Amino acid sequence: MNRLTLPLLLALPGLALAQSTSPLVLNLTQSLIQTVQVDGQATERRTPNSTRVRPGDLLAQTVTARNVSARPLANVAVRLPVPRGMVYVAPDGSVPEGVRTEYSIDGGQTFAPAPLKRKVTVTENGKAVTKEVEVRPSEYNAVRWTIASLPAGAEKTLGFRVQVK
Repeated sequence: MNRLTLPLLLALPGLALAQSTSPLVLNLTQSLIQTVQVDGQATERRTPNSTRVRPGDLLAQTVTARNVSARPLANVAVRLPVPRGMVYVAPDGSVPEGVRTEYSIDGGQTFAPAPLKRKVTVTENGKAVTKEVEVRPSEYNAVRWTIASLPAGAEKTLGFRVQVK
């Protein structure tokens, strides 16, 4: 796997953009994350664009959104699916100020802040009862970040960690 090819979706309210004419440039990277010992202490080592991954390996999916226009952009939505053959683990680093993160369990049809909840019907004392249960993060299959404001020339780095199945 030399290069990760993922559908990366970008939306500005009311406007469909082709990246070549967009005021926003997106750069998607994937890095293998390994724990290594440095001076007797465990630390993370990232290997960008690793060509070999194995089941259980931890990867960072990172997208950098940069405003290349001369004007600020508002409410920029960037969606990134969890790649096939991988399971969502956690955000990669802290979420930048002014960014709202939402998750999907239905392939990006709907998004909501974590923790996501789902209604299930169970039988209790012989009766069907509907309950709301929390969805495990490993069930998330897409992430959407909404950047409230992105000044001209500014960039935001967003990402999450996945584990290879």
